[in-house]
Order: sequence, then C-alpha cells, then structure tokens
Amino acid sequence: MTERDFFAEPFTEDGLRTLLGTAPARDAFAARSPTVKKLGLDLDSLSDDELLKLMVVEPRLIRRPIVVIDGQIIPGANEKTLTGLLGS
Repeated sequence: MTERDFFAEPFTEDGLRTLLGTAPARDAFAARSPTVKKLGLDLDSLSDDELLKLMVVEPRLIRRPIVVIDGQIIPGANEKTLTGLLGS
C-alpha cells in the first residue's frame, strides 16, 4: 500500500494523468467541494483537460481518497465500496 498526501506532495499534470489512466478527469473531480463555488466554476462548460489542470493547481478539487486496486481507480472510495471490491 502506498499513501500520498496531495497537499504535501502535489501532482503534476502528467502524474495525475498517469494515475487516472483511461478514467476521465471528471470522475476524480470533487464537484461538491466548496472550492468549486469559491472559484465560481461552471463545471458543465469545462473540458476534462481543464478539470485536470484545475485539480493540479488546487488539490482540494480532487476527490479523496483515491484508491487503486488491480489497476482500477476508485476516487472518493469509502468503506462500503472497498469492502465490495475486496470481498471482505
């Protein structure tokens, strides 16, 4: 298991793209974050590339935690989701 504090060790654009793999940036974007309102973002008008760039600049916009199991990315993972995936 590897942990990463997004704030102490921020992502680069390439690093976040690598982590997301084929998953769209929108899947990992924290749309309900107060930061969205604070920045006045219109999420419907932003492309995945724009969302990814925003997440790099402002890590609060990344759904946390991001868990990767067998190459599958699970943004905003919770105990119920992880239990189902791990069969515990």
